[in-house]
Amino acid sequence: MLVIDGQKYDLGNHNMDNLEQVFTKVVEEGRLDDRVVTDVYLNEEPFSEIYPNQSEDIELSEVQSIEIKTVPFDTMAVEITRELYKVVNIMAKGAEGVSDLFRRADDAEALESYQDLLDVTRHFLNMVSMLRDEYSLKENPEYNGASELMSELFTEMSDVLENEDWILLADLLEYDFLPAVEKWKKVIANLREDIRRTKG
Repeated sequence: MLVIDGQKYDLGNHNMDNLEQVFTKVVEEGRLDDRVVTDVYLNEEPFSEIYPNQSEDIELSEVQSIEIKTVPFDTMAVEITRELYKVVNIMAKGAEGVSDLFRRADDAEALESYQDLLDVTRHFLNMVSMLRDEYSLKENPEYNGASELMSELFTEMSDVLENEDWILLADLLEYDFLPAVEKWKKVIANLREDIRRTKG
């Protein structure tokens, strides 16, 4: 028995041998269009693949029930913007911590934490850019300004890093990076509004 979002789903008389074929059929019939799968239950137990294509190895004879839970992609996008808001605060806290480590001449730990901060920031910027491409219906001056500022800062911090001027890097993090990060809160708020408008 297959249930999707609380509704029984008839697979018809298709000859299917394994779980992968069931998932493929559901996708082909458009049942998951514009939706994100959040949970899959197999025989009333949570299921996620331990290795790629594991569902091919699960024979339907072993399966009594399959339940798939989904949410609309737009709903998930709004949730992502909430998470992004939290990431802004993590980036701000991280910058303060790295700046402090550089000032205390704890260079090894500072450099490691600085790299982590850059990684988080890049992932954050990629996610905002992806959502904006998908949902933003208007030109967003806040986004353009915040992006340009962050790009300039990355270049400047990279130069300072090459010169190993740790105190100047600490200053840049504290006095330039922190205010630049704060600007993204407004960008995310605008993006969330765009997503809600698209949903409506």
